[in-house]
Amino acid sequence: MRNLRTIAPSLASLLAISCSTFGLSCAATKPAVANVEAVPASAPSSAGPAEAAPAARQTSSDVHISDEIRVKCGIPDADAYFAFNSASVTTRDRTPLDLVVRCFTSGPLKGHAAKLVGRADPRGPSDYNIALGQWRADAVEGYMTSRGLNKGKATTTSRGSMDATGNDEATWERDRRVDVLLAN
Repeated sequence: MRNLRTIAPSLASLLAISCSTFGLSCAATKPAVANVEAVPASAPSSAGPAEAAPAARQTSSDVHISDEIRVKCGIPDADAYFAFNSASVTTRDRTPLDLVVRCFTSGPLKGHAAKLVGRADPRGPSDYNIALGQWRADAVEGYMTSRGLNKGKATTTSRGSMDATGNDEATWERDRRVDVLLAN
């Protein structure tokens, strides 16, 4: 499978054509991104679901750190979720991500690699959700490397909405996240 970063612009074009051809309602903007430093430069400038974004109720962060990493690094338990149609790393994400970076650069996991898996809720076309999950993983990677993690020590991938389990806003928000895992 080709790298999603190289095909994301094509996916955006395909989605735009599909929207106009099949009369689908699609937004003309990419996911909301507040933290420009953490956004991949290759993110498409258009495409996305046009569903009205409900008032987003976020929890403590936009990342979910695996139990294995939390235990080894002594990081407090915290679940983290993205707002609807968003790929931004928020202020509340910084503390847990900084702890992960410290653990992977000078702590118990020094020398190990992290795997960042972007995820999305099921409300949108599959291709868009894969791209959105990748933008989220890339945003987290961008933040972590800006804080000192060697770029070669983090890999990103997306599962999009493939594993989504939500069926309303309260449960969809749990589908919108980046999982931080210990790479094999």
